[in-house]
Amino acid sequence: MKWISERDALIAQTMAFVQSVTGKKGDFHPPEIPTAVPDVPVETVTVETVAVETLAVEIKPPQIPHAPPVMIPPTRTSGDFRSEMQARIANFRKHQERFEREREEYCAATLTRLRAAIRDPSLRPPAEDKAGGRSDT
Repeated sequence: MKWISERDALIAQTMAFVQSVTGKKGDFHPPEIPTAVPDVPVETVTVETVAVETLAVEIKPPQIPHAPPVMIPPTRTSGDFRSEMQARIANFRKHQERFEREREEYCAATLTRLRAAIRDPSLRPPAEDKAGGRSDT
C-alpha cells in the first residue's frame, strides 16, 4: 500500500531530524520497511536567538463629561398618596362620564336619522324585486 510506505518515510525523516537536532544517535531504530524507500535528504537547521524588547505603555481612558445626577422626587407621605389617588379617581370618573355622554349623543343622532328615513320615503333606497334585480317600473 502506498500510504504505508509514505508513513514509514515520514517516520524515518522525523527520526533523522530529531537525531540531527539532539546530536544523539542509536536510540532510535527506524521501522522495518518492506519496500525500498528512497534516500531522504536531511537538512541541518540552525536556530538563532533573538532578543525582544518590551515597552510598558499606559493607556488613559477618554475623558467623558459626567451627566448631571438624576433628581429623584422625595418619598410620598400617606396624605400625599391619598390625595393623589382621589385626584386620579375623580379624573377617571370625568373621563368615563364624557365617554357615556358621547355614546348617548351618537345613539340619539343615529336614531333621529333612522326615524327621519322611515318617515320620508324619498330618502329610502329603491326596493328590489323578487328576482333580485331592481324594479325601475
